[in-house]
Amino acid sequence: MPTSRTGRPPTPRAPKRPVAPRLARQNRVLSLYTRARRGWDRPLTAYYLILGGSLLITVLGLVMVYSASQITALQMSLPGSYFFRKQLLAAGIGTALLLAASRMPVKLHRALAYPILAGAVFLMILVQVPGIGVSVNGNQNWISLGGSFQIQPSEFGKLALVLWGADLLARKQDRRLLSQWKHMLVPLVPAAFMLLGLIMIGGDMGTAIILTAILFGLLWLAGAPTRLFAGVLSIAAVLGLILIKTSPNRMARLQCLGATEPQSGPVDCWQAVHGIYALASGGIFGSGLGASVEKWGQLPEAHTDFIFAVTGEELGLAGTLSVLALFAALGYAGIRVAGRTEDPFVRYAAGGVTTWITAQAVINIGAVLGLLPIAGVPLPLFSYGGSALLPTMFAIGLLIAFAREDPAARMALAMRQPRFGRKRGAGGTGSGRSPRRWNTMRRRASAARSSGER
Repeated sequence: MPTSRTGRPPTPRAPKRPVAPRLARQNRVLSLYTRARRGWDRPLTAYYLILGGSLLITVLGLVMVYSASQITALQMSLPGSYFFRKQLLAAGIGTALLLAASRMPVKLHRALAYPILAGAVFLMILVQVPGIGVSVNGNQNWISLGGSFQIQPSEFGKLALVLWGADLLARKQDRRLLSQWKHMLVPLVPAAFMLLGLIMIGGDMGTAIILTAILFGLLWLAGAPTRLFAGVLSIAAVLGLILIKTSPNRMARLQCLGATEPQSGPVDCWQAVHGIYALASGGIFGSGLGASVEKWGQLPEAHTDFIFAVTGEELGLAGTLSVLALFAALGYAGIRVAGRTEDPFVRYAAGGVTTWITAQAVINIGAVLGLLPIAGVPLPLFSYGGSALLPTMFAIGLLIAFAREDPAARMALAMRQPRFGRKRGAGGTGSGRSPRRWNTMRRRASAARSSGER
């Protein structure tokens, strides 16, 4: 037996007790949860969620527009990629608007509020001028730009209400006037009702619902008391009920809720029922990209209002849940930006944009699922339509700019290093110097030098 240095026999050590597999698993799960929570609480989480989520939705939307619109284009004696090319052009212009909006300071966004509102109102009035306004599917809410290009000014009315309403409420909050109900309602509610009236003259009930949701979101963020909020909601509900009762088309859409047959009595529920057929035939992973059956003339508006149904048929439950997850991440990031800012304008504008995109997505998807009446609103960033895509991408740029304006996010962006390139100097690339900082860090370093340092 081996001995120790003192000559005594070594003391036998007790064998290590093996860690229970269950306890080890729990520790790993807890460690992963802690790391995920730390990563989720980072300053740039909202920034990456908004940028990445909107990019993925737009790219997937382009793919589905190409798939869902081919048959419609061929039936109209057009090239199969006709609608895709127009949507791709709108996405390119929208990307430029997104980048411009994400780089604008908050003061410039506030300065643009009144010009955008005046331009939207002017265009919405032009829609009703004979010879200028164009009627599409019974709604006169379009202006022809020549050729096959048209613009829907009511889509820009959403952006105008968000920016102008946020600027108005922020200025009144700075003066501590929001505690009085007349300052909270006037002129916000009359201006919103003016926009709603211009939209309803053309018969577009769906856009009017989204605009009403934006108004309620702004009032909620402004801290409207329950009685005041309920009063405005009651007035809007009564007006909406009157508009539905006086329109046979809207009454028919309401009666198609829960329909399982295309002809439910005297009401034609063809579109609603075939949307359910498309979702039901998709299964878990879908029939494959481009293999939809319903888009072959069975499902109207397959590439616009009911593109979610084609997505469910071709990509299955996995594809639809992915789209829902992306919209949920986008909504969470918008709420996070609105909740963590100290600037009242940023809070109102971010909350208004989040309400706009979330409400429109819920209404569109709810109509496809048969849970809500068909309102005729597109799925944001996903459906075909340049008039809806451009202001939405500008609004996404607003959220990105607001996420960058957070002090912690601004510091994290300033501390980032480039992925390639070395600091130029006498040492060259082989001098072992650290990679050069971004321009913001160089400006800070130069500002910290003394006046005589070079």
